[in-house]
Amino acid sequence: MNTELKTKSDTKLTENTQKLLCCPVCQSQLELVNSHLECKNSQCKASFPIISKIPILINDSSSVFSISDYLDNKISTLKPKSKLERLLINLVPGINLNLKSKTNFQKFVQLLLKENKSPRVLIIGGSVVGQGIEPLLLVPEIELIETDVAFGDRISVISDAHNIPFVDSSFDGVVVQAVLEHVVDPNRCVEEIHRVLKPNSLVYSETPFMQQVHLGKYDFTRFTHLGHRRLFRKFEEIDSGAVCGPGMALAWSYQYFLLSFVKKQLARGLVKVFARVTSFWLKYFDYYLINKPGTFDSASGYYFLGKKSEKILSDQDLITLYRGTQSSSF
Repeated sequence: MNTELKTKSDTKLTENTQKLLCCPVCQSQLELVNSHLECKNSQCKASFPIISKIPILINDSSSVFSISDYLDNKISTLKPKSKLERLLINLVPGINLNLKSKTNFQKFVQLLLKENKSPRVLIIGGSVVGQGIEPLLLVPEIELIETDVAFGDRISVISDAHNIPFVDSSFDGVVVQAVLEHVVDPNRCVEEIHRVLKPNSLVYSETPFMQQVHLGKYDFTRFTHLGHRRLFRKFEEIDSGAVCGPGMALAWSYQYFLLSFVKKQLARGLVKVFARVTSFWLKYFDYYLINKPGTFDSASGYYFLGKKSEKILSDQDLITLYRGTQSSSF
């Protein structure tokens, strides 16, 4: 097996995959016209630019982003932390600890290859390589299509998950890791994921629960374990649980408590250094706590691995799936 991660040149859209693209406005076919992709629906006629060989397939009418943002270079890549802040933070231990992603992705890959020798997988939010995702990136038999609202070395299409620009039943798997908290309508996005998956195909999702605001104004929602499960109510569960535990959640809360006192960039960088030096050890409790019942009430984040289904999990059945330790009395 090739042990190097696939680069952008490896993940470029193939000719067959290009045929799967559709208009994010009306889901009609697209055609290449003068370095633009144009909708073939005469009643739509939407036009989408191609920048550096990457199509910008954004539905202006239903996204917080617009095509003009990319033409005017208002959005190019995710805004990095300042050099000083990165330098300070890199000198000290981190407070994040993801204990489950790598194993989950190994299972995801095994299930994919069991059903299809050359599966096609959509990664939503792929401009940053996700935690533990390497088992998926290292398999040459899997065709990866990586999308995001920001450019990145691995991105093939700029798109918003509210309107995924691929035709129905295009993919054998979808990965949406640390994304659904950053969309205004996560239910709509999961409906789109369900639409572009083939029957009985796989989805893998991670969302935060006990985490403070990150990515600033592009942060909207948090999910309990059951809230996350309900989001994927049109999927049969294969596995779910905590991906990051309460120790990490406590370290985050401590750090953000201290950050509440400061605003300036330099001060925030120094506070983060102090917070991490004095609290990084809390995350190690998660090795013991990650599978405990109480963690279903207090985890930093949860995961869901499931299979597309025609059945819908009812809310009455949903509440029977509670695995925590809290009393149900009001």
